[in-house]
Amino acid sequence: MSKITIAIHGGAGTILKEHMTPELEATYLVGLQAALDSGYKVLESGGTAVEAVKKAVMELEDNPLFNAGKGSVFTNAGSHEMDASIMDGRLLAAGAVGAVKYIRNPIALAENVMLHSGHVFLGGDGALEYAKQQGIALEDDAYFFSQFRYDQWQSIAGQQGYSLDHDLHLQDKKFGTVGAVACDGNGDLAAATSTGGMTNKRFGRMGDTPVIGSGTYANNKTCAISCTGHGEVFLRAVAAYDVSALMEYKGFTLEQAMQEVIMNKLPVMDGDGGMVGVDARGNAVLLFNSAGMYRGVKSSDSTNMTSIYK
Repeated sequence: MSKITIAIHGGAGTILKEHMTPELEATYLVGLQAALDSGYKVLESGGTAVEAVKKAVMELEDNPLFNAGKGSVFTNAGSHEMDASIMDGRLLAAGAVGAVKYIRNPIALAENVMLHSGHVFLGGDGALEYAKQQGIALEDDAYFFSQFRYDQWQSIAGQQGYSLDHDLHLQDKKFGTVGAVACDGNGDLAAATSTGGMTNKRFGRMGDTPVIGSGTYANNKTCAISCTGHGEVFLRAVAAYDVSALMEYKGFTLEQAMQEVIMNKLPVMDGDGGMVGVDARGNAVLLFNSAGMYRGVKSSDSTNMTSIYK
């Protein structure tokens, strides 16, 4: 039996300790631990990596602290458009949804697309219609409302710009995406990522999160990766797949490949952010080029860690 491991992230960026109250920091860490525990419990009971990453991401989607699901930011129209994707490294199967509204857990819809639709990527109204046909849980606008997110939006509403920040009143850039990667007892890998995107975004904008190979990738031969960062740059870099390719074609270790992409390739493109990864031996790496990343890892070798700052 392989070492079982799950690693998660809840966003990266200029996360500064001096701008965080001890109470808020503790609340973030509790939320990260809850997601880790829920995913690890699946692995511990013999569940698959796919089931584990879905469970962990759903926990983060249900937590309003994180920009995904219930905590999603507002678009320029005052709505919530969410993106998510999931990939099974055993089969190279994948499912993704983009610019979806009213979906309580976008990652659950992405998994359903992977398993039952015959497609990989559904978006917008079509994805919503498919969700209704499949009985995916829906919520009205009130479920996604939080005063914190609303105040963020109001501070730039009516402007042409958008924001990557969790808190626009600080000079912090925090990329609000959540994700998980896992290695199960069979050595199978999976990755999942979910986000509410950018505050005040327009035109049905989607970043790297729902794009297989950019924000999410899993292949049993190499690794499982979930990204968080400036989506436009991660898209152009095909960041998640690039890690896998370096491992498959150049023989890099997971850590070497992630170092090359996060620390060398992305900064040249002004790409801030990070990623979590795991390989088929259960080795996990949590790496970022920003000041911090909400993150955690739990493994059957007694590793159990959550952290925020560098």
